[in-house]
Amino acid sequence: MSTLSFDLFCRVVDNFGDAGVCWRLARRLAALGQSVRLWIDRPDVLARLLPALDARACGQDLEGVRIEPWSAAAHAVPPRGGVVIEAFACALPPAYEAAMAGRDCLWINLEYLSAEPWVESCHGLPSPQANGVPKFFYFPGFTPATGGLLHEPGLRARRDAAQSLERGRRLQDLTGLASTPPADALCVLLFCYPDAPLAGLQAALASQDRPVWLLAPGGRPHAALHDQGRLRVMPIPFVPQARFDELLWCCDLNFVRGEDSMVRALWAGAPLVWQVYRQDADAHLDKLEAWLDRAGWPAPAAELTRAWNRRDDAAVARLLPVALREPAWSAWGARTRAWRDERTAQADLGQDLLDFCLRRRQTR
Repeated sequence: MSTLSFDLFCRVVDNFGDAGVCWRLARRLAALGQSVRLWIDRPDVLARLLPALDARACGQDLEGVRIEPWSAAAHAVPPRGGVVIEAFACALPPAYEAAMAGRDCLWINLEYLSAEPWVESCHGLPSPQANGVPKFFYFPGFTPATGGLLHEPGLRARRDAAQSLERGRRLQDLTGLASTPPADALCVLLFCYPDAPLAGLQAALASQDRPVWLLAPGGRPHAALHDQGRLRVMPIPFVPQARFDELLWCCDLNFVRGEDSMVRALWAGAPLVWQVYRQDADAHLDKLEAWLDRAGWPAPAAELTRAWNRRDDAAVARLLPVALREPAWSAWGARTRAWRDERTAQADLGQDLLDFCLRRRQTR
């Protein structure tokens, strides 16, 4: 396989999301045999996902990737004949961008993930630049007309192997919990933004007639959450990115936020509720509707997801119990697994991006 040198630039805006996606992409490209440097402005955020990273280091090699602080890019030399990825319109350091001229680089504008139909017509389009460096828009997505989703080989086999083991022991290994959930417990992961309608979630889960374990990463659950009835709120430590999949695989229902955790929850195959990163003028709700249209959730699950993103406590308290009852619950799970399998059959984002860059190199 041909080898390219990639410089991937990441500015952290959406908490762990930007760092998480960029690190996962960098690792995937390195696993495909490519040379990768990741330039990031908040190495401290990445270090939460990657405990082996020293956030104060001037540069560090981990898992085949060279991680560099953003500030050092001002004096860096772009890779000759390589690929420069500007993640999520982060804007390259001016000195680095100027140095790209004459280096025969390929410039990729990696966009945010969206299910909106218009991304298909924009994916792969050129964007002429004043410095003459060829630049292209690259859109991750849910259809073959986009760049796909990050999905490493062997993921399904790892998931199946993990889920063949007893859940309680897996949870204890991951979180250090002193006890394990009853066999009939509904295990729910809560990974959300601070403005989520938690009072509605509390009311809905406390009304269940079976044990419910609500796993709250970070160690300090919101004040609105507390044990009630058969609901137990379980604070758990922050799980590094390398083991986040294992946590999702332990749960029957996953509340997730942002791009990276939503995609990983989709691969887990359990019902999920996605909280989209908020945008001005509620533009994120259009993004949500496009995603729901692609997902094809049963009506109770779709309405619940809308209520969750509109921060409607009363609606969440009313809709979640409906979505958890049969036949809605089984239909939600079946559709989640079907959509997962459909997307797994699509090209992996890392491989697709590499192939895209290699084709562009050959046509120049």
